[in-house]
Amino acid sequence: MPQPGPVSTFLRHHFRHFNAAALIDAADGYTRLLDGGGRMFVTLAGAMSTAELGLSLAEMIRQGKVHGISCTGANLEEDLFNLVAHEHYERVPHYRDLTPADEAGLLARHMNRVTDTCIPEMEAMRRLEAAVLAEWQRADQAGERHLPHEFMYRVIRSGALEPSYQIDPRDSWLIAAAERDLPMFVPGWEDSTLGNMYAGHCIAGDIRNVHTVATGIEYMISLADWYTTTADTPLGFFQIGGGIAGDFPICVVPMLHQDLQRTGIPLWAYFCQISDSTTSYGSYSGAVPNEKITWGKLGADTPKYIIESDASIVAPLVFALVLGQ
Repeated sequence: MPQPGPVSTFLRHHFRHFNAAALIDAADGYTRLLDGGGRMFVTLAGAMSTAELGLSLAEMIRQGKVHGISCTGANLEEDLFNLVAHEHYERVPHYRDLTPADEAGLLARHMNRVTDTCIPEMEAMRRLEAAVLAEWQRADQAGERHLPHEFMYRVIRSGALEPSYQIDPRDSWLIAAAERDLPMFVPGWEDSTLGNMYAGHCIAGDIRNVHTVATGIEYMISLADWYTTTADTPLGFFQIGGGIAGDFPICVVPMLHQDLQRTGIPLWAYFCQISDSTTSYGSYSGAVPNEKITWGKLGADTPKYIIESDASIVAPLVFALVLGQ
């Protein structure tokens, strides 16, 4: 076995207690699953793409450490926003001090703020819209239907965005996913910038068939098929944040068991959630992993980890340990 790199060495020396120890335990569990022939499913909530998680996630995908992804529509598109407009982004480290007038000033400049980072509308959103619209219309005119991530894969493979790349494409997790044709599921895609743009183009008549982009229920059907046909190897669940990106895919197992009576389908073989949500009544993001046992998502013996911290800090460190960096 190769010697761990400096990041892993540092973490193993200093991260010994509390959430730091949970991070080590979760990473070691991740590695054990893969070393035992298992696979890992990763879910992305929040604004992980705007946080440039691609800097670490892309290499995880390239090295075969990630075997499927569920993400919000925002994370799907924001990786490409950053790819084509990185030089036009603005960081606002004093965002806590912004007044309503300051926020209105950002709006007037078409700078859409995500915490401390402003995404430029014209350079990022509209540039990507033009490339994706061409693919939407091509499919619409041919009577074809595709899922949201399949359209993004088509845009990447077409080369239409290459002249606009402003970062090393190796730092784009979506490009890495497209290169491996990684299984992907994007629940609630309608709740995204491109989803809104798509609705607008349908209303304007630029797209004749609103169903040219397939969405939610078809994603669950494709997830059920993928999970069932690959059930011969254990599949872990590595959840970054909460919400629909995690809740949607983890439900595939109880659906298969309870609604389709496929009781021989195994449960998720590993579970880890990175979340800063306070454990609370009724909160999915704040629910402890054991609650999922009662819903038929995890078993009593499933390895379970929860790291209560900022995912933009924790996820790259877990990935560094898994990669031996």
